[in-house]
Amino acid sequence: MNNRSRVAEQDTNQPSTPGTVASFARFVVFGGGTGLASSAALVALSGHLSIAVANAIVTVAGTILATELHSRFAFRAGRANLKAHFQAGGSAAVAYLFTTAAMLGLHAVQAAPSIMVEQGTYLAASGVAGLARFVFLRLAVFAGSKAAVGSAATVTATRVRVLGRDAVVAAA
Repeated sequence: MNNRSRVAEQDTNQPSTPGTVASFARFVVFGGGTGLASSAALVALSGHLSIAVANAIVTVAGTILATELHSRFAFRAGRANLKAHFQAGGSAAVAYLFTTAAMLGLHAVQAAPSIMVEQGTYLAASGVAGLARFVFLRLAVFAGSKAAVGSAATVTATRVRVLGRDAVVAAA
């Protein structure tokens, strides 16, 4: 057997960085799913705790969960570190301030807006804040981790033909 028959092919498999549209779709799904779960948890906890305490607990837990999901699945950056959690938490706080300002602004302009106007304002502000959070998380929080995860998780797979069978040997 010569070296050509022994080493049939060599591949380098690196985790792929998802495109912007795929990342955004996952961001919406995981963020929305976390929001729905947080809503259910708030209802469950508000029967046992004051609404302010229940909301604080749910907001912190939901933000931690969403950050971890966004890091692992939306941005494929692996597990979120403490710095990423603080940055994502800060962006959630800014989004909260933005939506609150939108609602206060609405009530300053219109004393008694209809529920549809309130919901439209809140959803529009939430959409803008969510888009801004996505851009911030993708470009600032998880952008550096992609390269680190990519280089740390790079695996070289080599197919070796031994006695007529293919075997895959992985080396870091």
